[in-house]
Amino acid sequence: MRWHSATLGVALCATALGAAPRSDAALKVVTTLSTFADLAKSVGGDHVAVSSVAAPQFNPHFIEPKPSDILRVKKADLFIHAGLDLEVWRGPLVDAAGNPQIRPGGAKELDVSRGVPLLEVPDNTVTRAQGDIHAYGNPHYWLEPENGRRIARTIAAKLEEIDAANAVDYAKNLAGFEARLDAKLPEWKAAMAPHAGTEIIGYHNEWPYLMQFLGLKMDKFLEPKPGIPPTPKRTEFLEQYMKQNNVKIIAQAAYFPTKASDALAQRTGGRVVMLSQSVKDQKDATDYLAMVDHNVKALAAALQQH
Repeated sequence: MRWHSATLGVALCATALGAAPRSDAALKVVTTLSTFADLAKSVGGDHVAVSSVAAPQFNPHFIEPKPSDILRVKKADLFIHAGLDLEVWRGPLVDAAGNPQIRPGGAKELDVSRGVPLLEVPDNTVTRAQGDIHAYGNPHYWLEPENGRRIARTIAAKLEEIDAANAVDYAKNLAGFEARLDAKLPEWKAAMAPHAGTEIIGYHNEWPYLMQFLGLKMDKFLEPKPGIPPTPKRTEFLEQYMKQNNVKIIAQAAYFPTKASDALAQRTGGRVVMLSQSVKDQKDATDYLAMVDHNVKALAAALQQH
């Protein structure tokens, strides 16, 4: 696998980073993504000090960690990541940190994809000719609320393992999160029930877990292949398809350019809906439940108008 040269360059700083004493005030938890940071804070409460590497407004596939990220990961009591092959920058970051305990299988490492039912797992050999295909399945699994529950449980179990003295608090915090989630599930389901089976277009294939949860259909994308920007030929095809099949909604994350989506919506009488891919990438996506809430409300409002 090829890494960004700038990402590899941060490894040069690793030798300059000295060991630092651990603070007993709180467990230092470092996550790759803001969504995992929010879930870790929900479960960990006052017993954890949480930070994330990837800023939520950027594409999580293409992050260039900074020297300060190396230091935080090196000193982390727990390093939480998505697993699979989403964060192509995670390997160089972990190598640069030089802490064997946060490497895969280490005592301070947690892959929260464990136990998640994955979608779109390839049944044959993946090649670059297919575009940016993920070899282990679609990695955007946290957008399905039940997977959010699974991730929170996985984090709680790990915190209880490494900090048994506060296990009761972690269990209590997890129960509180699940109660809040359970209270929202009927509301989300009711909001989308009138639109069951409705087809929408995506920009990039990062929404299958959310679509499955909401009962919507999305199997056509502006990208002709994953990771390949929209082409005139692809846009022309989608214009005809949307008109023939009365498809009116185009969904995408904020970190992709909107020029192609906006043009397609204008030509088809459709509408672009900006969905939240990570906690805090939209103004109202302030935590995990608010992120899901944003997506449900944005889609429901758009579908009601069309």
